[in-house]
Amino acid sequence: MIDLVMFDADGVLFDSDASNVAYYNAIFAQLGEPPLDRAEEINAISYAAEQVFVARARDDSVMLQRMKDIARGFDATPFFRLLRPALDLRPFMLELRRRYLLGLATNRSATVPALVAHLGLNDIFHAIASARDGVRPKPAPDILKLCVERAGAAPERSVYVGDSPIDRIAAAEAGVHFIAVGKRVEHQHAVGSITDLPAALDALLASLRP
Repeated sequence: MIDLVMFDADGVLFDSDASNVAYYNAIFAQLGEPPLDRAEEINAISYAAEQVFVARARDDSVMLQRMKDIARGFDATPFFRLLRPALDLRPFMLELRRRYLLGLATNRSATVPALVAHLGLNDIFHAIASARDGVRPKPAPDILKLCVERAGAAPERSVYVGDSPIDRIAAAEAGVHFIAVGKRVEHQHAVGSITDLPAALDALLASLRP
């Protein structure tokens, strides 16, 4: 009943809080802007870079363009060393790949190819979709729909694994099942970390059987 398992990146495959905060603060520092405040730090985990920049620019189109220009030429790879995966991702994903098609559906954009390579997952995902594809970021369902389409799957036979309310909203609007990771979002199907995902997928499958 489930063919495709799609993953969010930040907060699911790894803890990226420190990495994201350092990345945005480095960009803001070049503009003479103060560091992220606590609310911005929380949003930086889930939202696309452009959404973070729009919120900080406060309708200042010149500042927004400067942020985008800096980000376009910014090397984000040094910040990957601050990522904290919950487990050794490659063997975990290879085991899941024996049972399911795997997808990556993330609000990240330009950093996606380098990130996948950094994690050693280049040959793992059957489909990848992100904000770099020019579709609306989550909470819109576009990224998830594109990932399902690229995997050749059906929405009703797909599940999204996410860690935030915007992930849950995107999954609902895309017509796919959802499994929540961590404490930032509540759902009937939930795990503390992806280490518990295989059992959660089994439970979801059991709930779908007539």
